This record gives sequence, structure tokens and C-alpha cells, in this order.
Amino acid sequence: MDFNVKRLAADAGTLFSRAVQFTEEKLGQAEKTELDAHLENLLCRAESTKQNTERILKQTEVLLQPNPNVRIEEFLYEKLEKKVPSRMNNHETLGQSMIESGNEFGPGTAYGNALIKCGETEKQIGGAEREFIQSAAVNFLTPFRNFLEGDYKTILKERKLLQVKRLDLDAAKTRLKKARVGDARAVAEQDLRMSQSEFDRQAEITRLLLEGVSSTHAHHLRCLNDFVEAQTIYYAQSYQYMVDLQKQLGSFPSTFSSNNNQSAGCSGGASISVPTIAVSASLPSPSAGRGSTGFSELRSSSGSRKARVLYDYDAAGSSELSLLADEVIMVSSVPGMDSDWLMGERGSQKGKVPITYLELLN
Repeated sequence: MDFNVKRLAADAGTLFSRAVQFTEEKLGQAEKTELDAHLENLLCRAESTKQNTERILKQTEVLLQPNPNVRIEEFLYEKLEKKVPSRMNNHETLGQSMIESGNEFGPGTAYGNALIKCGETEKQIGGAEREFIQSAAVNFLTPFRNFLEGDYKTILKERKLLQVKRLDLDAAKTRLKKARVGDARAVAEQDLRMSQSEFDRQAEITRLLLEGVSSTHAHHLRCLNDFVEAQTIYYAQSYQYMVDLQKQLGSFPSTFSSNNNQSAGCSGGASISVPTIAVSASLPSPSAGRGSTGFSELRSSSGSRKARVLYDYDAAGSSELSLLADEVIMVSSVPGMDSDWLMGERGSQKGKVPITYLELLN
């Protein structure tokens, strides 16, 4: 019992000495032991690493999930250790809307078919984005969080303990200066030697931890390389998806012109200025390879011609013929048939085919 009381009294005395030392330092009434320049530089570098890691982490999270409400929701699920509900990203949502609209207009129509192809591509990009986000979260965000929540907190803890040991050391120096009697001075000198030893030991521990920040930089550099590689793969996949889609949409030249005419007809007489948009050279011009005069000649005759199928077409009914891209079929005109359609023939199979999916051969 007496031992515990004495220990509590000693602890209270130590806390009081620290408080007095801290106050006098703030008031400029007491000397303060300065850390060596190398340790100060290490402390500054650790603080800079912490601040910049937080900044990069925050902005990366914004990049991967721009919606702040969703970020908060994901943070709460993570803290509650619950699985985040699966949801479609923006590309997947757009793709789904396009596919549904394309099916409503009809896969057999040029516009409906184009919407479906665009929707499928948007969903592919959405899938690539999902893989990129997952890779970035595991290989980039997680190591950064681990540093902030693990290594840096340990550094912060040891740094605070170093500050405590420094206050004890300076308080011991002050007591030694004030000691006049021989016995009191001997006790003060012993306290000073002990405080100096503890301070030096804690300074060494803190220094070793701070020097470990160099390893953190090297690790974060590897994580940065992984992040750039994931981004490269994502953008390369997205670019390839869009190039493939552009090639498919390049088979719709007559549709573009007919849509412009329909827009003018649906405007209720209002004058609408349609801007001219430069089209990539990789896309065929409206008249390139199409032979529009050839279709007119074919409709005015009773003969048949060979035609190459430009891209896949799924028949919407039994009266139509399904097509495969790059196959060659025979086509002919039937009296009374809509001008946008021809009669297609593949062996014993026969049915209507849209001319926008065909290229007449010489």
C-alpha cells in the first residue's frame, strides 16, 4: 500500500515537472534541448510524407469514385466490415439504357442495332473500369492507407514519447541548476544521467523508425508503377473497344443522312442548324464503296446481284433473313417492297434484308 502511494506521488511529481518545464519553455523562461539536425530532417520528411500521402490518397479516391455520397457509403460499409452492395457504374448504366432503347426500336433497324452495339461497348468499358478500380484499390490505395494507419501512427507515438523524454531531460537540468546542497545536487545529477540515457535511447528508436520512411518511399514507388500499369491497361482496352465500335458504326453512312432528314421533318417547320463534324479518315464516306446508284439500278431491273454483308443482322421475323458479316449473298428487288429492303438469298434460304447492311459487288 505504501509502495503504491509513493509511486503515485512520484508519477504526479514527474507530470508536474513536465508541465512546469513545458510552460516555462513557452514563456521563454527555460532552456530547451534541441534535437540534432539529422533527426529534425527525418521528422520533417516523415511529416511531409504523411501530408502528401493523404493528399494523393484523397484525390485518387475522388478519381476512382467521383460521387461523394457513394464514397461515404463505401467508407461506412468498410468500417462496419460489411460487403459493399454491387452497383453498376456510369458506363454500365449508360450501356444498359442504350441496349434497352435499341431493343425497343428494334434490333432489325439501323438505329436500334447501332444503339445495341454502342451499349455493349459501354458495358465492356464499364467492366474494364471496374477491373481498374479493383486493381488500384488493392495495389495503390491499400498500401497508402496502411502507411497512414500503421507505420505513421507508430512514428507519431514514438515521437510523442521522445518529446516526453526531452521534457524530463530539461526538467532534470533545471533541477540540477537549482540544487545547492551536496546531497540534493548528487540526486539531481543522478536524475540527469538517467534522463539523458532514456532520452538518447528514445531518440535512437525514433531515428530508426524515421529512417524506415525511405523504405516506404521505395514501396510507394512500386505501387505507383502498378497504378500506372493498371491505368494503361484500362485506357488501352477502352480505346480498342471504341475503335472496334467506330469501325462498326462506319457501316451506317446512309443512316446518318436519313436521320438528319428526319430531324428536319420532325422539327415542326423550325429551322435547325446542324453543325458539320469532321469524321475520322478511318470511317468510310457516305458514298464510299456503297454504290447507291447500283441499288437504284437493281430496283429498276428484274435481275439479281452479289452483295457483301457489312455486319451481322438478326432477322426480326420469318420474312427476313439473318446475316453474318463478310458473307456474300445474292440480292434482288421485288415489286412493291420498301425501298430500304431487298430480297436476299443464301442457298435455299430466302428473306428480306436491309440495304444499309449490304455492299453491292461488281
